[in-house]
Amino acid sequence: MNYDDCIKFANDTPVCYLASAEGDQPRVRALGFWFADETGFYFQIGAVKDMYAQLQANPKVEVCFWQPGEYSGTMMRVAGEVEFVDDPELKKKVLEDRPFLKEFGMTFDHPGLVIFRIPSGEAYFWTMESNFEPKKMIKF
Repeated sequence: MNYDDCIKFANDTPVCYLASAEGDQPRVRALGFWFADETGFYFQIGAVKDMYAQLQANPKVEVCFWQPGEYSGTMMRVAGEVEFVDDPELKKKVLEDRPFLKEFGMTFDHPGLVIFRIPSGEAYFWTMESNFEPKKMIKF
């Protein structure tokens, strides 16, 4: 497995679970995943969400992507630090990809439209078959 496998797996998984921290309390929630490419794993949230404040205070996260399959399916975990992205072209793209955001009054220059990515870190895949094997970390 390599980083291209990570990109494909993430892009084939529409929902992921992102863990952040609020003080010393872990917080996890399901998110509609946006996309991954060679520059990282991209997410979009609203600035009014608690997660935004959590990520500003502590940018370390772990994301779990899971696809069902035989036994327990396949899981990919990605860990790294988020980077907020203030790029008008990406904001226009997220509005095209997620037109429902416009119903909430979002525009590409709305301060409540937040994009972040995990540009570097490590990932690994897990299946029941590989459960007792050492983790094979993929650095990106």
